[in-house]
Amino acid sequence: MGGPADHELMARVARGDGQAFSLLSRRHVRAALSLARRIGGNDAVAEEIVQEAFLRVWIHAPRWRPDAAFRTWLYRIVVNLCLNERRRAPVLPLAAAGDPADPAPGPDTELAAQERDRVVATAIDALPARQRAAIVLTYQDGLSNAEAADVLDTSVSGVETLLVRAKRTLRAALAAYA
Repeated sequence: MGGPADHELMARVARGDGQAFSLLSRRHVRAALSLARRIGGNDAVAEEIVQEAFLRVWIHAPRWRPDAAFRTWLYRIVVNLCLNERRRAPVLPLAAAGDPADPAPGPDTELAAQERDRVVATAIDALPARQRAAIVLTYQDGLSNAEAADVLDTSVSGVETLLVRAKRTLRAALAAYA
């Protein structure tokens, strides 16, 4: 990551520096969008959530304090917006969407891998929202339990409890597949 550190850019954004905001958003938009897609589950909604998250970063930049990493603060905004969105509208299970037809026949191993991925994605999507967020943040985004705790606004032991419950539920859901 070249250029000024995130906390330096945020100090400039707090003073209304649009170039600093542009650099900061370019630096973090891909990760924020990926997180929003995995928790929110819908590309269009994820893009709106990330736009809203960066709008909030711009608006609330003067209140940001460098006590936590900028990425953690941004992830907390994205996760909260995703959780709010999922509470608002009922979401159909991933299985209801069906599988798209593949025009080119692939080898059996590729089909088996796709089926496994679909089963795992369905099982993760069926988790309660906070458990799903804990799984995504720690296992897919590689955040430590402490960073995930900051994003989810809970303690490290709270994240560990969410992970234990999520893994137990996933094990049970995937036992039939194995």
